[in-house]
Amino acid sequence: MTNICAGIDAGSRTLKVVLLDADRMQPVAFEVVDQGIQQNALASQVLGRLLVSNGIARGDVRSIVATGYGRKLIEAADDAVTEITCQACGVHHQLPETRTIVDIGGQDSKLVRLGPSGVVEDFAMNDRCAAGTGRFLEVLATRLSVELADLGRLVDESRMPAIISSMCVVFAETEIVGLLASGTSPADIVAGVQASIAIRLAAMAGRHLREPVVFTGGVALVPGMDAALQSALESPVAVAPDPQITGALGAAVLAARRLNGQAAPSSS
Repeated sequence: MTNICAGIDAGSRTLKVVLLDADRMQPVAFEVVDQGIQQNALASQVLGRLLVSNGIARGDVRSIVATGYGRKLIEAADDAVTEITCQACGVHHQLPETRTIVDIGGQDSKLVRLGPSGVVEDFAMNDRCAAGTGRFLEVLATRLSVELADLGRLVDESRMPAIISSMCVVFAETEIVGLLASGTSPADIVAGVQASIAIRLAAMAGRHLREPVVFTGGVALVPGMDAALQSALESPVAVAPDPQITGALGAAVLAARRLNGQAAPSSS
């Protein structure tokens, strides 16, 4: 009988579930879905669907850890751990040399510094301004009437990125309207917005950026954002494998450690 652990990341925009083989410490399967109103019910549905599709009995799931904004709503979880800790654990599990994580999600952005053992040494977080998050890109895509995935194609066509000076996404949207009216190309506006997001993250990093740097979160899937970050940080940036699930993976790894009797971080 296989020992399976699960990590559930109930984020602000998406919900992620990862199944982990606790004996081999290897992911078995994962799924990412848009977040709903009933986070607990959605988490149960996704977990159940993953188990069925992979031929795993519910009784084989030995431990579940939840993380993300809605972590305390997940009734199936045996423990709830902050997303900072889970991000660190998930990235370190995949890329143990990582010293800095840049995580940009739909509603917040984080910069996490790790020690050699993967322990969080400090972090900075922006959860008050959408201008440094994926929400800014969503607003941009809506304004340009394109799909979020198509922003990367536009970036490739940019010749002179626009300067986006507004610090608030509401005012930035007005600025974008003005740029379009003045004849600035959509490609240059997209490149300008990506650069603006990256510059905000670079400000969070300050002057003491530790390499290697790994990029996680849904925004890491948007073509061009890794290059924008590299330019702003003046440092190589690697995109994590499956960057949306690193928090859920970390939660699953912590669940496996819990199952195996290893020390786990305090819940919060």
